[in-house]
Amino acid sequence: MAVEVSRPLANYPPALWDYDAMASLSSNDSGLESYTKQVEELKVQVKDLLMASSTIDPAERVKLIDMLCRLGVSYHFESEIEDQMNQIFDLVKSKALDDNDYDLCTVALLFRAFRQHGYKISSDFFEKFKDNDGNFMSSLLTDVKGMLSLYEAAHLSMHGEEFLDEAIAYARTNLMSMASQCSPHLQNHIANVLEQSFHRGIPRIEARKYISFYERDEARNELLLKFAKIDFHRLQLLHRRELSEVARWYKGLNAKKNFFYARDRLVETYLWSVSVYFEPHYARARIFLTKIITLLTITDDTYDAYGTIDELRPFTDAMQRWDISAIDQVPDNMKFLYKTILDLYNGFEDELRNEGRSHCVSYVKEAVKRVIRCYQIEVEWLNKGHVPPFEENFENSLISSCYNAIPTGALLGMGEIAGTEALDWITGVPKINRASMMISRLMDDIVSPEHEKQRGHVATGIECYMKQYNVSEEEVIEIFEKNIAKSWKDVNELCIKPTEVPIPIQMPVLNLARIMDVLYKYQDAYSINPGRLKGFVEMLFLEQVPM
Repeated sequence: MAVEVSRPLANYPPALWDYDAMASLSSNDSGLESYTKQVEELKVQVKDLLMASSTIDPAERVKLIDMLCRLGVSYHFESEIEDQMNQIFDLVKSKALDDNDYDLCTVALLFRAFRQHGYKISSDFFEKFKDNDGNFMSSLLTDVKGMLSLYEAAHLSMHGEEFLDEAIAYARTNLMSMASQCSPHLQNHIANVLEQSFHRGIPRIEARKYISFYERDEARNELLLKFAKIDFHRLQLLHRRELSEVARWYKGLNAKKNFFYARDRLVETYLWSVSVYFEPHYARARIFLTKIITLLTITDDTYDAYGTIDELRPFTDAMQRWDISAIDQVPDNMKFLYKTILDLYNGFEDELRNEGRSHCVSYVKEAVKRVIRCYQIEVEWLNKGHVPPFEENFENSLISSCYNAIPTGALLGMGEIAGTEALDWITGVPKINRASMMISRLMDDIVSPEHEKQRGHVATGIECYMKQYNVSEEEVIEIFEKNIAKSWKDVNELCIKPTEVPIPIQMPVLNLARIMDVLYKYQDAYSINPGRLKGFVEMLFLEQVPM
């Protein structure tokens, strides 16, 4: 008689999406061709507008560049934008702009734009708006646009800039009190900004939201709006094609049957990949990354919500060997997962071999092995009922969060720019990656406890901290939130030029931190409440922007 095995099933909410429908999404090739042609025609006109801006006030030039960024089309003009920002920043350094009587809205926009483009501009830029006590002048209290701009700019603060930290709270308080006196259009914009700052938002989502906002702006530039809408449609068709491809792959795994215990989040995972990089030339990278994260999620749940310790020990050993000949030692109920993982990475090697980059796959394999070793450590702790010291738990969970493995996987499909030098960099867990990992781990810990308490689970970081330092959960959360804020300052500082690696290599790490700010702000929207992401999926992949 078979012995019934007790498993720590998590009972995750089911998938929200019909994978048959996702797999059959049409890319509409004729529509794609039409949009591509229109984009190329309009791109010439927008470029002319950008280049002609060199004859106008420097602040107006930066406003135009910022508009291209917020509308999600700046990737078309990277070199032109860099040239212009260099020229304008030289004027700032030479104090050539000091005599301009720019208002708070303009000064804050300049500050934010320079920092977002990696320029080391001082927070002293705001000195003219302070009174003798070092506070913002009372005359600014009715300046709604200035407060909005200040709120957005202050999120790029660095260490030692307490003034900007105070500015976030100051601007938030004033915006909340001013909102009722504004038009419905501006009220909605204020609510969106306070919900999600632009700097910490997911670029594609922020672009889609801003297109709708800009459309109702009486001062809008019709050329820019049309260009943004058509480019969004074009990218949406490309993303639908990719989503269809990964949905067909996922259906081929028969995941609902073979991995019934795991989070069924293929569409949300693809959203994650688009959030890392949305540009057309990263299509393969998105497909690679979606598959990598999908199998990491299933593997995580195999350790966390399915496997017994006697099953997981041989599985862990086999994964460290990473050889199909080791499959005989894998428990029967995990053989399919083992083979699926090996097949995926073999496929990556085959695809990259013609480019002479198949060796790059080994970096991701090693990162996944490291994650699995950390999963096993957590299983052993749980089996012994052991609550480790906070620092030991934290260092292990930084790796088990997958926020080093995922950026390593993110580089894999990016092409020649992400060669061995870039992969060596990310493997060494550079400071910006560790800061992103800190944000991920701490935000996950803050939103996870209630769900984890409902079943057997290794002690969370919050529980370890509470036990070791004899403090309340509320106190730990406050400490974690302060450390998240410090980690964002680290990220902001490490994005200032000169950066350790080219910006395209660093950008996935920054965007992964942004994903956590959006997906884990109030609860775990990936695992526990995927309904929170439904609107994002619909706006990016399913709903057209009204023309």
